[in-house]
Amino acid sequence: MLLHASVSLGRHSHRKLAALGARSISTSVSQNDSAIGFIGLGQMGFHMAKHLQRQSDVPFCVYDMNTDAMSQFQAACSTSTRPNIDLASSPADLASKSSVIVTVLPESAHVKDVYTGSSGILEGIRKETLCIDSSTIDTSVSVNVSKQVIAAGARAVDAPISGGIMGAQAGSLTFMVGSQNAEDFEQAKLHLSKMGKNVVRCGDLGAGQAAKICNNLLLAISMVGTAEAMNLGIRLGLDPAVLASIINTSSGRCWSSDTANPVPGVIATAPSSKDYGGGFKTRLMLKDLGLVANAAKDTKSPLLLGSLAENIYRHIAGNQTMADQDFSVVYQWLARRSDKS
Repeated sequence: MLLHASVSLGRHSHRKLAALGARSISTSVSQNDSAIGFIGLGQMGFHMAKHLQRQSDVPFCVYDMNTDAMSQFQAACSTSTRPNIDLASSPADLASKSSVIVTVLPESAHVKDVYTGSSGILEGIRKETLCIDSSTIDTSVSVNVSKQVIAAGARAVDAPISGGIMGAQAGSLTFMVGSQNAEDFEQAKLHLSKMGKNVVRCGDLGAGQAAKICNNLLLAISMVGTAEAMNLGIRLGLDPAVLASIINTSSGRCWSSDTANPVPGVIATAPSSKDYGGGFKTRLMLKDLGLVANAAKDTKSPLLLGSLAENIYRHIAGNQTMADQDFSVVYQWLARRSDKS
């Protein structure tokens, strides 16, 4: 199912999509229209695009290498009053039809390929098009791609997201934005506010990415800490629900405890209560911690707990099943280690 798999836009994947015949799916947006284009209909992007499409009064164009993802999106969003969702054949095709482009992609390589590769966005981009990249990637890659977009006569902002799949579904995400000027930020905010509740300008190009990796550093550490505390309390005989209620009304309260508690059954809506499905995958958290490590090395910043967290998640990601489960599965990993002690 689409919503249980991350988008996988590999190098030159858009050419594979064209070979599958995506060009024949829809041609509803002409080059004279000012569409909003959205690339990346994975676990986050699918929900984000739905919110954006439903609250926008212009044509909407999407691209994903997975043709089933595009068809599902078209079926989910087409209505009797707004029947057409245009399905692009490549990033360049989408760019040629769009005055605003939003991208939500897994890794730096995907962003570089979608923007600068063969049949990429830069091959079809219009002057003054606003490109909003909500991927979480290396800051230097983000800045470099943004500068290429600007050199092509368009505009670019980096706007990574926080809030997870639950936030994407609810339209309550936080966007951390980097832009070269306030005007580009305000233009981006008009669209980002349709997908989230908090849109914050963090500074110049790349500042959004910097804020995001700092947030995810803290998130990884706090989830490990929450899992350790819950595991210890349970082994001391405490009821997990009682322990969580105490933590969540005391100084230990954090998102990892009050919203995404890692112990199954404590919070019904948390990934842990859904067999750790539908959340932020462990392998993606490990990827983000790698970005943190790179940034810390570049800035000569000590990374004590961060390095420990990265090492823990590297061990967990070595388990093929856990690698694709929500990163709160660290609780299960700790519990198993306790059983072996």
